[in-house]
Amino acid sequence: MNGNLSIAHLVAQASIPVQLIMLILLLASVGSWAVIIAKRGLFNKTKKSADDFENRFWSGGTLVDLYESTRRNKEEQGIVTIFSAGFEEYTRQQQSGRLDPDDVMPAVQRQMRVAQVREIERLEGGLSLLATIGSVSPYVGLLGTVWGIMSAFISIGSAKQASLAMVAPGIAEALIATAIGLFAAIPAVVAYNFFTRSIESLENRFSTFSEEMVGIIERALRNPKA
Repeated sequence: MNGNLSIAHLVAQASIPVQLIMLILLLASVGSWAVIIAKRGLFNKTKKSADDFENRFWSGGTLVDLYESTRRNKEEQGIVTIFSAGFEEYTRQQQSGRLDPDDVMPAVQRQMRVAQVREIERLEGGLSLLATIGSVSPYVGLLGTVWGIMSAFISIGSAKQASLAMVAPGIAEALIATAIGLFAAIPAVVAYNFFTRSIESLENRFSTFSEEMVGIIERALRNPKA
C-alpha cells in the first residue's frame, strides 16, 4: 500500500469530527474488552466455586459442618451465598422456637430467592455496557462514514478538476470509521450472547440447588429423628 494511503496517515489526516468518532469507538472497544476479560474471570470463578461446593454438599457431611467450612474459608459468592442465606434463616427459625415446616420453609425459600436474585444481578453487571456498545458502535461508525464521504464530495464540488487521488483519502477515512465501529461492535455482541447464555445456565443451576436444599431442610423438619 502507498505510504500516503496508509491507515495511520489517513487517520492523522482525517477531519476533526471523524477523528473524534474514531477515538470514541476505540475507547468503546477498550471498555468492552475490559468488561469481557473481567466477566470471563468472574464466570470461571463462579462455576469453579459451584463445582467445588456441590461436591462437598453431596459428600455426606452435615449442613452445619458445611456452613462452618464456608465461613472459615470466607466463601461468599454464587451458590455458596444462596446456601448460606438459606441455612442462616433455617438456624434463626430454629433459635426462635419455630419448628413447624409450614412456618419455616417459606422464610427459608424467601431468603434463598433474595440471595439468588442478588447473585444474578452481580453476574449481569456490565452486560448492559456490552449490549450498548454492540448495538450503537456500527451506527457511530456509519456517522463517521457519512461525514467522511460528505467531506469528499464537498472537496469534489469545490475543485475545478476531480480525480480519484483527490477523493480517495476522504472515502478511505470514511471506511476506516466503519471498520472501527464493527471492530468495537462484533466482540461486544458475541460476548454479550455468550455471557447471557452462561447466566441462564447458572440461574438454572442455582434454582435446582435451592430446590434440593429446601427438600433436605423440609425432610429434616418433618422427620427430626431420621
